[in-house]
This record gives sequence, structure tokens and C-alpha cells, in this order.
Amino acid sequence: MKGSGSANARAAAGPFRYEGDTLTLHLHVQPGAARTGWAGLHGPGALKLRLSAPALEGRANRACLDYLAESAGVPRRSVTLLRGEHAREKIVRIAPLSEAQFLALKRQWRF
Repeated sequence: MKGSGSANARAAAGPFRYEGDTLTLHLHVQPGAARTGWAGLHGPGALKLRLSAPALEGRANRACLDYLAESAGVPRRSVTLLRGEHAREKIVRIAPLSEAQFLALKRQWRF
């Protein structure tokens, strides 16, 4: 099974990790949706994010990072795509992010 090891590790880690001033998110992204927003969990190891942007020429990736930066209240340069440039499964880092910002995000995003 292709990628089953990483899926198991992701499930064990959960959909996000906050350490120091860094938030790491495991996302399942659905481009081309009717509207942009959270759609709950995608299995035990990822948060599902629907994007209205199409998966063409990097538009969905840009929309994903822009959405995360805006809703986290951080500059766009604080949000980095670590893995998944050409996949629906993505790992994104938001840093720096204070503990107060993280707690506000947990309430806002309900995760």
C-alpha cells in the first residue's frame, strides 16, 4: 500500500501539533469547492479544508496559504507549505504563532 506508513504516523500525531511558536497542520485539501472553509476532520489524522480555487497553476496552494494566514492573523510569509505541493494531502507550518493566537485558532477553527 503506497504511503500507508505515513498515514499511520499522521493518524498517531493527529491533525495538528503546536510546539514552541510553531503550528504544524496536516490537511486534506479539496480544490474547486463551492466556497472556502473548514469541513471538519478527514479521518483521524487530517483537517479537511475546502477551497474555491481550482487546482490549476498553483492557485489552490496559494489560496490555502492565504486563507490560513488571514484566519490566523499572521503575515502570509509566516505560512509555509512543507509537503504536498501537487497533492491533496498537505503539511503546512505557521510560525511564529503565540500561544494566545493558537488558542484563538482552536476556538475559531473548532479543532
